[in-house]
Amino acid sequence: MLSIWAGSAGTPMETICFRRFFRYLPRSFMAKTSWVNRNERKRATVKKYAALRAELKAKKDYAGLVQLPRDASPTRVVNRCQVSGRRRAFIRRFKISRLTFRELASSGLIPGVTKSSW
Repeated sequence: MLSIWAGSAGTPMETICFRRFFRYLPRSFMAKTSWVNRNERKRATVKKYAALRAELKAKKDYAGLVQLPRDASPTRVVNRCQVSGRRRAFIRRFKISRLTFRELASSGLIPGVTKSSW
């Protein structure tokens, strides 16, 4: 079991850049790049139509909402691990999957995370 110490302020450690830790992970953890790219396209579509969706929702124009692309809905965007691209077992606080978290924490690459013992 791993304990998470967020530091003195108690804020999540979001400033850690996990992209540089790619070399520490086995290739088996990596998702297909096509899935990661598809998710990025969905994020771009959500951002593009965000203002229009908010306007249509305020007017309660559901017929207009149906005319928008499906990927314009924010619920279609999936949280993915920043290191491996895995979508399951995602830890929001660190923005990585549990497998990646375990590997990085065990090797001491995540500051403030220690293995618990009692």
